[in-house]
Parts: sequence; C-alpha cells; structure tokens
Amino acid sequence: MKKACFCTILLLSVMLCGWLSAAQYSFAEAKYPAAAKSPKTNGKLRVDANHTKEGYFLASISKKSNKKMKMRVIKGKVSLTYDLNSKAEYECFPFQLGNGKYEISLYENVSGKKYTAAGKITVNVKLSDENGPFLYPNQYVNYTATTKAVLQADKMCKDLSPKKAFNEICSFMKSSFVYDFVKAATIKAGELPDIDGSYDKHMGVCQDLSAIMIAMLRSQGIPSKLMIGYAGKQYHAWTVTIIDGEEVFYDPTAALNAINKEKTYTVERYY
Repeated sequence: MKKACFCTILLLSVMLCGWLSAAQYSFAEAKYPAAAKSPKTNGKLRVDANHTKEGYFLASISKKSNKKMKMRVIKGKVSLTYDLNSKAEYECFPFQLGNGKYEISLYENVSGKKYTAAGKITVNVKLSDENGPFLYPNQYVNYTATTKAVLQADKMCKDLSPKKAFNEICSFMKSSFVYDFVKAATIKAGELPDIDGSYDKHMGVCQDLSAIMIAMLRSQGIPSKLMIGYAGKQYHAWTVTIIDGEEVFYDPTAALNAINKEKTYTVERYY
C-alpha cells in the first residue's frame, strides 16, 4: 500500500513538473502598442508618451502635409533621425537608449535638402524593463498579430522555451529564405525593412531578413534587436536576441552565405 502511494505521489510530481514547465513558456504574450491617447503637442509635432515605462512612444504630425518630415531623437550625445510620414498617422518608436531625458524634434522640408524646426517635445524615461523597447513593433520592425511571419512563429514556437524558439526560428530563416541580390543593387537610402513583402517572396536584403526574424521572436515574448552598422567594411543589418539574460548574435544573411562571414561587426544604431 505504501509503495503504491509513493508511486502515485511520484507520478503526480512528474506530471506537475511537466505542466509547470509547459506553462513557464506559454504565458509570454506578444506586446503591441496601445492606441494613441492624450498626446503632447508642440508646433506640428504630436507625441503620445504615455508608455515610457514599456519602452516606446507614438509620434505623428498634427495634420496632413505635402512636405517631407523628419524626426530627430536625441539622448545625451546620441542622435537618431527618422523619416516621419506626412499623413498625420501615428508611428511607433523605441526608447532604445535606456533611461533618461529624450528630446524629440520635428523638422519640415523647406526646399531641396533644407529643413526647418517644426516642434520639440522632451520626455523623461524610466523603463520598467530594460528590454521593453525590444518587445514591441516599431517603425523599423513593423508587424501586427496577423502578420504572416507572426502567425508562422505562433505555429512553430507554441510552448517552446526561448532558446528552443530561437533555434527553430533560425532554422526556419535558413531553410525558407534566399537573399535578394536584385533588391540589394537597387534599394534606396532610407528605405525601411519590408516584412510582409519579403515574407511573401521568401527573399529579401539583410534588413528585411533581420526584421522578419525579430518580428517572429518578439511576437513570442523574446526581446530582440535589429542591429545596423558594418560587417567588416560593408553596411549591414543583423540581429541580437536576449535569451536568459545573455545577448545572442545571429546574422541571417551570413547564414545564407550571401555575405562574407566577418570577424568584426560595428554597431551604428539599433531598433
């Protein structure tokens, strides 16, 4: 009788551990920006900074314009410049530079390459999670819950640990995509990653491949960064994923043998 009770307890313990192990990874929900609400306005610039703790803000111009717009984000000595759409539609941007004061400025094109200041808003940021900015979609890694890459990640990675999900996504990228040499020769400066178009064609340039992979990872609650800089002397994009507190490097373009595997990667900016 005692032996039977012991076996029952042991079996229940094993089952409970299995349930806990599965549950450990099934609660990592995808995060998406909330709709803009009560934005700050200065000049022609609108900024919803109600989610600084989560690591992102929404920005737009106050009304439609036929002029080109640029937004500059400055924290300390670091300056990041973005193209901002002229449709007065909000776009999401990360507080990827960590805690502190961010100056968000809008510039309106006057003529040629000349721009004039059109608004400025200062935001003080204190993140609840230093990896928060790398868990949400943003202008460079733009996806939704119905993006095909996200649906594929949901299918592949259900109940997997972050490490196993990362390995599955790496394998998927390597086996399912090719490098788009034609696009690489014709891409224009300032062109953003095309997650949907590249996924449909199963081909893209370095920033497309990296953005697809990051969208898949973030949708599984795994923080990941789109890195832009240089591989050797070549301008390039790649990924860095945070797994168990450690940064894990992966270059989907190099995995496809579409770029020489360089020993040195130099970061210029990341999203």
